[in-house]
Amino acid sequence: MHTVRDPLMRAELIARDGTAVVCGATTLTYRDLADRVRRLANGLAGLGLASGDRVAIIADNCHRYVEAYLAVPGAGFVLVPLNTRSSPAEISFALEDAGVRILLTDRDPAAYDHSVERVVRMPDDYEDLLERTPPGPLPNAPTENDVAGLFYTGGTTGRSKGVMLTHRNLIANAVTALEWTRMRADDRWLVMAPMFHAAGTCCVLTCCWVGASQAMLPSFDAASALDLIEQTRATGTLAVPTMLNAMNDLQATEPRDVSSLRLLSHGASPAPLEILKRAHVLFPQAELLHLYGTTETAPIATTFAHEELHLDDRLAGSAGQPAFGVTVVALDPDGRPVPPGEIGEIAVRGNNVMAGYWQLPDQSAEALRGGWYHTGDLGFLTDDGYLFLVDRLKDMVVTGGENVYTVEVEDALYRHPAVAEAAVFGIPDERWGEAVYAVVVPRSPVTEDELRSYLRTLIASYKVPKRIQFQSDPLPKSGAGKILKRTLREPFWAGRSTRIGS
Repeated sequence: MHTVRDPLMRAELIARDGTAVVCGATTLTYRDLADRVRRLANGLAGLGLASGDRVAIIADNCHRYVEAYLAVPGAGFVLVPLNTRSSPAEISFALEDAGVRILLTDRDPAAYDHSVERVVRMPDDYEDLLERTPPGPLPNAPTENDVAGLFYTGGTTGRSKGVMLTHRNLIANAVTALEWTRMRADDRWLVMAPMFHAAGTCCVLTCCWVGASQAMLPSFDAASALDLIEQTRATGTLAVPTMLNAMNDLQATEPRDVSSLRLLSHGASPAPLEILKRAHVLFPQAELLHLYGTTETAPIATTFAHEELHLDDRLAGSAGQPAFGVTVVALDPDGRPVPPGEIGEIAVRGNNVMAGYWQLPDQSAEALRGGWYHTGDLGFLTDDGYLFLVDRLKDMVVTGGENVYTVEVEDALYRHPAVAEAAVFGIPDERWGEAVYAVVVPRSPVTEDELRSYLRTLIASYKVPKRIQFQSDPLPKSGAGKILKRTLREPFWAGRSTRIGS
């Protein structure tokens, strides 16, 4: 079995003079990248790190992030990527919980440098470390079962958890990505999702394995993303739905030449069909690809290739079929598989599934019970293996004894041309237990009555929000671009013992 070392070793062999990374004014060949990776690995070892020690990184997307992603686990250390939008308290918690010894960062670490032994500031300290360190072979050869990274999930209903992904997990994902990207040496992959998130790093190893190049977008905005597609002639990228929505809006009004893009993949949360239909019109040459998974699945569990061909048939809205080497089922509350078409909790098994949560044996056992990773997502599978997600377990609204899947209501809202963003969730209701509530950011004037009347033509009346709140500011989002329903929902549930969710 391979480890994180192997893809770069192959790239150095087969594509040493090929472009590996384009980052602003910096372009690295694979020869350059391999040299810098070895220098970083040996430099960290020279600072006293031993096999299994943790190294955190807090930084925007850049070539140094790629180097750390390859060097730290490649040298037998453990990488801890942290959300750049987290508060100092959240970052300090993760640093201390993981027992991080060295922090790599392009930020001012004053608020949390007490949590680590040493801070390596980027670019100055980082480049000094590389310059004074001879390359040499990588130290501390890891095994496939060693932990390669701790990826902290959001602590929305309790403490944040460090997902332990092993070399086997990351390599399994890279093999899967070879299939769904159909990556070739002449491909140019645009990294625009943040690299602290699995969506941002899911193709790092894949690009190395085939000698393809990666273009770095430091942080997402639609104009910069479209500009970089045009400038670098990018052939593929991965967006979360909020990114795709923003790119649609700008491409419709200020179009760029995006004809090079052959693969426009999306994941992290369900994308409303209207966003996908607009994307197909605005990026007509690109294959749309739906990816489903979680941090715990490293991250890909299912794939839906050429989704653009199925936006109006029975597969519309599907998350696709299990990825190579992955098994996906829907389970009832007792952990038994349900028949095709019946809703259950989605569970995943394969070499991509995490080893567990860092120092949380009880939560690890609960999440991995029965030999499956229990995702917390509700959905069903067709008899030919297509997965349809209906909601998060914690987001489903139970109103008057009826289950309302918020994704369905959001999808209906997005079909109205005046809706730019929408989030649906449950709020307390004395009569119904919970009431369906929506927050909408409009792109053009519309009233609550208009939207509610429109929704009644699409969904059952009990699913129509009892209230629709309008706001001009964008909906709150995580660092990875997911809409934060908990932020919208928490004021309604403050002081109650039930239901806050994520």
